[in-house]
Amino acid sequence: MLPSSFQVARALATTRVLEAPDLADTLEVLRRNPVANAFVATRVEAVGLDPWRLGGEMWGWYDEHGELDALCYAGANLVLVNAGPAAVQAFAERARRQGRRCSSIVGPADATASLWALLERSWGPAREVRAHQPLMAATVPSAEIAPDPLVRRVERSEVETVMPACVAMFTEEVGVSPLAGDGGLLYQARVAELVATGRSFARFADDGQVVFKAEIGAVTEGACQVQGVWVAPGYRGRGLSETGMAAVLDIALREVAPVVSLYVNDYNLRARAAYRRVGFREVGAFMSVLF
Repeated sequence: MLPSSFQVARALATTRVLEAPDLADTLEVLRRNPVANAFVATRVEAVGLDPWRLGGEMWGWYDEHGELDALCYAGANLVLVNAGPAAVQAFAERARRQGRRCSSIVGPADATASLWALLERSWGPAREVRAHQPLMAATVPSAEIAPDPLVRRVERSEVETVMPACVAMFTEEVGVSPLAGDGGLLYQARVAELVATGRSFARFADDGQVVFKAEIGAVTEGACQVQGVWVAPGYRGRGLSETGMAAVLDIALREVAPVVSLYVNDYNLRARAAYRRVGFREVGAFMSVLF
């Protein structure tokens, strides 16, 4: 039987935009490293490969045998998945032709560094490059830090209460306010979505102020990823990040996924030490290029 035109095109292509028939192969690549690929895998598992629903294109790179072996999510972020040197080169060429449409490049440190080296001349300068962000993971509840019993899921009626803490965290972490541009509509919708799906956690003071918060931003069958960890300035230095994270870790392992991960800036030595005390261990490194 002669191969179909679709099969021939797939075998000959170095990179191309993936489509619905590629979903099973795409998921197979993503599941090779559930922890590192949690962000992209969450989106693909939820909506498939349709660019409108995915929020961007999924590029695939095929090896010399015509097998899908690497991915690049090209949306608001550019994210590499399982990309070796040849795949990085191919994705860089495609990205240069398309022009920069993303606000950041994020992914495994080595591959992302190679990609940025190829793109910097045409896409630079970057606003900031965070070259080494330890990727940490835990598979058991904390043996050293007791969970904070006051940390709980944020209720839908509390979205407006937790929003200022979310904006403060984002601004501190990224360096720009999430309310810029569209007035914060997309960001507020994302916070509301996390609250509605039971993936936003906080501790509230007696006056209703949020003193600790964190979200589970990515969820797959194999792993979930904690993001947005924040302690109110007036409450820092009291160990709330440790007890709060111990609480989030306990809930996540029982109710969400068998592996809980996060990544942190390497210069944030206090946070890295706190996460280690909670039970997280370094399993890799990410790199972020912010525009």
